[in-house]
Amino acid sequence: MFNLEQGKKLVQIARNSVEKFFEKGRLRIKKVEDEEFTQKLGVFVTIETWPTESLRGCIGFPYPEYPLYEAVQRAAVDAAFNDPRFPPLGKNELNNVTFEISILSTPKEIKIRKPLEILEKLEPFKDGVILEVGWRKALFLPQVWKQLPNKEDFLSNLCMKAGLPPDCWMDEKTKFYSFRVQAFKEVKPYGEVVEVKLSQT
Repeated sequence: MFNLEQGKKLVQIARNSVEKFFEKGRLRIKKVEDEEFTQKLGVFVTIETWPTESLRGCIGFPYPEYPLYEAVQRAAVDAAFNDPRFPPLGKNELNNVTFEISILSTPKEIKIRKPLEILEKLEPFKDGVILEVGWRKALFLPQVWKQLPNKEDFLSNLCMKAGLPPDCWMDEKTKFYSFRVQAFKEVKPYGEVVEVKLSQT
C-alpha cells in the first residue's frame, strides 16, 4: 500500500514524463531514488478529458516488468501518444486532462470448473480482470465496473475489447485472471491528487 504523498508523487511523475516528451520528442527515463518506487509492479496510467471524465488514453503493464518509477513513465507516454483508440495528445490539451495511476497486484488465474462459475468468483468494484483466449487478451481495471456494474455486461464488453464475440466468456477455453489496484488521480488538471475509492457510490 502507498500513502497519499507517494500517490501524489507518482501522478506528478506521470504528468512530468508527458511534458518532457513534448520538450525532447522522446521518452527519457528519469531515475527516482525513493526505495518504494524501485520495486517492480504492474501499473496503468489513465488520461481523461476534464471535466467530462471521458477517456483520452489508458495504457500500462499488467505484470511487474519494470521498476515502478520507470513503468509509470513508460505507461504515461504510451497513454498520451500511443493508445491506438485516440490521436496523440496535443500540447494544448495538457491544461484540459487529468492523470490517474493504478498500481496493480500481480494477476492470478481464477480457477473455475465450468464457465458460469466466473460470475460467482468476480467481485465487482474490487476485481480487475484479464481475459485470455489463445493469443487474444483484454484487460479491464476495477474502475470499469462504474460504467459496467452488471457482471455479464462487464464480461461481454471485455470479450469485445479482445476482438472476440461478446459471449466468449462462456467458452470453456477462456481463461480469467484477477487483480486489485490502488489508484490515485488528479481532481482537475494540475490540481489536488486524491486516492480513488472504488465503490458503487
